[in-house]
Amino acid sequence: MLLAGALEKSASLAEELLALIDLSLISDAQRIVTADTACSLALEHWHAVRLQLTGGFLSSALVVHRAQFEAIVRSIWLTYCASEAEISKLAAALDLNSEQTAKNISQTQQMMEMIAKSAPAQAHAALARFKDHSWRALNSYAHAGIHPLRRHAEGYPESLAHSVLCNANGLAVFCGMQAVVLSGLQPLQRQVLDMAAKYPSCMPPPL
Repeated sequence: MLLAGALEKSASLAEELLALIDLSLISDAQRIVTADTACSLALEHWHAVRLQLTGGFLSSALVVHRAQFEAIVRSIWLTYCASEAEISKLAAALDLNSEQTAKNISQTQQMMEMIAKSAPAQAHAALARFKDHSWRALNSYAHAGIHPLRRHAEGYPESLAHSVLCNANGLAVFCGMQAVVLSGLQPLQRQVLDMAAKYPSCMPPPL
């Protein structure tokens, strides 16, 4: 019942959040557009996590949850850190050549290091707290380590699924904050936080 109630609340959260951040971008600059695409991808992964949890597929949900985190890290990195050459590589039309060229783009750890130097301190702090708290377990799920093997064999407590949902919702709210930045309407971030505060039963505790 704990998870079912939280999933229902999460659906309401999603409806409210997406309506609030249905905004035009501040410009059509390639940096802004590409960062917005990564942010939108992170929100898509959030929806997928909720669907997987609804179906009882915890291990799969956690694989997508890791992708959700990586997509929002990419969005922040694109906004504040990426060079014009790196942005062009990720914005290029997809073909064999652009696929090969994009292989040397910064990975998560490198992006986090660059975000620490160039992005707003609050953004880096939020991402770093999530990474420190969750990254090891998420890697295990992504690479068929001990976490997913044991959970798949033995089952999992409802409290764990609820925790995953709350963490995914927390990242989604962070995505909402990023979407507001990309719209140039930073004061709306307070509205995003106030909206999230209405859903304490499906949000993560402060780390």
